[in-house]
Amino acid sequence: MTMSIKRFEIERFSVTSSMPFEAVVAALKDAVGRLDLGEFAKASKQVGTFAQLKEVIDRNLGKTGLMLFTEFDHGAILRKETGLTTPKIVRLVIGNPLVMKEMAKHVPEAGSYAPVTVLVDERGDGVHLSYDRMASLLAPYGNMEATAVARDLDSRIENLLLLDFCARSEMDQMGNDRAREQAAEAEPTTT
Repeated sequence: MTMSIKRFEIERFSVTSSMPFEAVVAALKDAVGRLDLGEFAKASKQVGTFAQLKEVIDRNLGKTGLMLFTEFDHGAILRKETGLTTPKIVRLVIGNPLVMKEMAKHVPEAGSYAPVTVLVDERGDGVHLSYDRMASLLAPYGNMEATAVARDLDSRIENLLLLDFCARSEMDQMGNDRAREQAAEAEPTTT
């Protein structure tokens, strides 16, 4: 038996949103598909082709090419203890089994990190969305192929977390456009 311990330097990507907690979580869930775990387990274990399994996965992907595997409401446990309505903390387990497969081909340990965790928590300064970059988790293994796949996954997850900001900017812009329209309508016209 051999034993080893590796030291990792992890990069955490975080953004803070001014949108309400529930709106942030809803936007994230809306952008990813939902994995039917029963159907997935059945397709991956029964006799069949990879194409059949891929069909089950593709059917469950969201517009981001990602899916929600499960979620844990950590805040509910804390709120139960205190009887308060805060804190709000949700851990979303998000990924794509086909992406994990490509990383695990080169670095089996990738299976320890994928699917990934997106942590959403409400604090005094807003709603924080955090994610540990997969490329930083796989870097110590020194495999360029796995790292390239991990970087693509990082980009997908980071774009997912930034969707909230894009939606907010669009909403703000629509509000500004509407305010200008109302101001123009209120101006007296001369004939």
